[in-house]
Amino acid sequence: MEKEHLYQQIAEKIRNDILDGIIKPGEKLPSVRKLTESWNCTPGTVQRAYKALSDQGLIISRAGQGTRVSAAPDTQPLKSIRKATLINKAEAFLLEALNSGYSQAEIEQSIRLALDHWRVIQQEPEIKGENFIRFAGSNDLAISWMAAHFDKILPGYELTLQFGGSLSGLIKLAENRVDFAGCHLWDEDRQDYNTAYIKRILPGKKIGLVTLAERRLGLILPAGNPHDCHQLEDLIRPEICFVNRQSGSGTRVWLEARLHEANLSPENIRGFANEKNTHNDVARAITAGEGNLGLGLEAAADIYDLDFIPLTTELYELAFFEETYQNPNFKKLIDWFSTSQAKTAFKTLNGYNTKKTGELRWVQ
Repeated sequence: MEKEHLYQQIAEKIRNDILDGIIKPGEKLPSVRKLTESWNCTPGTVQRAYKALSDQGLIISRAGQGTRVSAAPDTQPLKSIRKATLINKAEAFLLEALNSGYSQAEIEQSIRLALDHWRVIQQEPEIKGENFIRFAGSNDLAISWMAAHFDKILPGYELTLQFGGSLSGLIKLAENRVDFAGCHLWDEDRQDYNTAYIKRILPGKKIGLVTLAERRLGLILPAGNPHDCHQLEDLIRPEICFVNRQSGSGTRVWLEARLHEANLSPENIRGFANEKNTHNDVARAITAGEGNLGLGLEAAADIYDLDFIPLTTELYELAFFEETYQNPNFKKLIDWFSTSQAKTAFKTLNGYNTKKTGELRWVQ
C-alpha cells in the first residue's frame, strides 16, 4: 500500500512540473535508477509512476533513448485531475481540523493568515494570462478577504497580492509592476495620509485614491494587559519588549512621527529592531512571548485574543493610475468598494470603519 502511494507521489510531482512548464516538451526525464535513488524506492515503483504518466500521454519511453516528455502533451484533462487532487488534499485537512474541534470559521481564518504570511515571503508572483489584477502594498485583512472572494467581486479575474509595506507598494506602482497599491502613509507636515507620498513618488502623474476603510491602530498586548500599558510612552519602560513593524510600512512611518513629536528616542526602546512584516506577525509574536507590546491593527489583536489599546484611526487607500481606471473591468472593481457588499464584508473586521469606504479622490 505504501509503494502504491509512493508511485502516485512520484507521478504527481513529475506531472505538476510538466503542467507548470518546469519540465519542457521533449526534455529527457531522469533514469529509473536515478529516481530510485532520489526517492529511496524500488525500480518497480518508478516504472509504475512512468507507466501512469505514459498512459496519460505525458511521456514517451523508447528502448535505448530513455524517457522524454511528449512533444506536445495534451495537458487540459490533467489540469482537472490536478485541481481535483488539490481539493481532495484540502478536504482531508479540513476533516482532520474539524475532528480536532476547530470550527469552519477558525479553519478559514487560519488558512487566510497562512496565505498572508506566504505573500510576504514569496518572490513576486509570475503572472500567466491577462485575467489578473495585481496588488502590492501594506498588509490588510480586508484585502486578503477580497482575494479569497474575488471570483464574486470581479468574475473571471484573479487578485494577486504582495504584502511588503506602503512605500514598497507605491514604488511598484511607479514601476508599472502592479495595477494598484495599498497605502496609509502619514505625513507630519500636511497632517494627512498618502497625498504627500504620492506626489513625491509619482510626480506629475494623475493618481486615483479610493478609500478601503478607516482602521483602528494601537497597542497590541498580552491578554489582561499584565504590564498596564496605555500609551506610547510605555515603550521606554525597562520591562517592556517591543515588537515593531518593518521600515517603509505605514505603521512604522506613523510610529516614528509620533515618537518624534513626543521626543522619544528609538535607542531607548528595547526591541525596536525586532521587525515584523504584517500586523498578524506582530500579534503572533506577542502570543509567542517574543515581546510584550506591539503596534498594529485591532483586527489582528482580535484574531489572537489579545488586548488592544486604540491610539489612532488611520486612512487606508488604494492608489492607481488614471489610465488604469479607464479599463472597464478595473473601474468595476473600484466601483465595487461603494457597494453594500463591500461595506458589509469589511464591517466584520474589528476596528474597521466603512463610513468613507468607496470615496474616490484624485491627486496630481
